[in-house]
Amino acid sequence: MSTQIAVRLPDALVTALDRVVAAGRARSRASLVEAALERELRRLAAERDVERLAEYGAGDDLDGLVEWTAEALHARE
Repeated sequence: MSTQIAVRLPDALVTALDRVVAAGRARSRASLVEAALERELRRLAAERDVERLAEYGAGDDLDGLVEWTAEALHARE
């Protein structure tokens, strides 16, 4: 099931979407936007997990990975 929504995007972003679709790298604008939103939601969930692990501790040998991921996320800001 899907729900159609309307969003306003800057012209430059729509032009970039159209280029990707024209090059055959995405089936449609909608599929490209959907993939980008899914990636962003996964990134936000991972960021939330890192914050929780930093707050409560990992309690196992993944502490190094958690620290590295937290540093990498903060470096992007």
